[in-house]
Amino acid sequence: MQLLGIGSRIKHAEFGMGVVTNVSSKHYWVTFMDKGLETIKIDEGFEVIEALENDVDTVSFLEVETSLMSILKRWSDVTEQVAIADKWKGGNLVLEPGDSSLSNKEIPIDTFFHKIVMVRDRIRVMEQKINASKNLDDQEKVDLQQYITRIYGSLTTFNVLFKNKSDQFVGERSS
Repeated sequence: MQLLGIGSRIKHAEFGMGVVTNVSSKHYWVTFMDKGLETIKIDEGFEVIEALENDVDTVSFLEVETSLMSILKRWSDVTEQVAIADKWKGGNLVLEPGDSSLSNKEIPIDTFFHKIVMVRDRIRVMEQKINASKNLDDQEKVDLQQYITRIYGSLTTFNVLFKNKSDQFVGERSS
């Protein structure tokens, strides 16, 4: 079976005339004149009008982008987008001192939430670096992991701010 290159022209029984705009190991992304962009299987029946034989990488741009994002998310200090619970959007955090002669401190809750998320993400990076360290033995890694788990547990108070449960802090679970 001939693998079509990007720019190849085909005629599909259902979608009509189209041009191959992307290729993966299992699919062609084809822009059809009448139907727009469609994904079809490589072995699906269609007529080849003009086959271009350029170097076709069997990994699509989307697959490369997804892999790169996963690597960057795992190993960098980049903060992911985390949603604040709707009820807190636009709100303020008010710190009221015990001494009534002093004034309150007011902080936009979105700013406070962003700082909490940055702390969480930096703890995750530290955890990954500990686990990947060649200089620590297994027992030292376990000891440090227990501290990290306790840190997460101390931060569970802030879980009320997170929109999605999957983004929340999780500490030690009791059995």
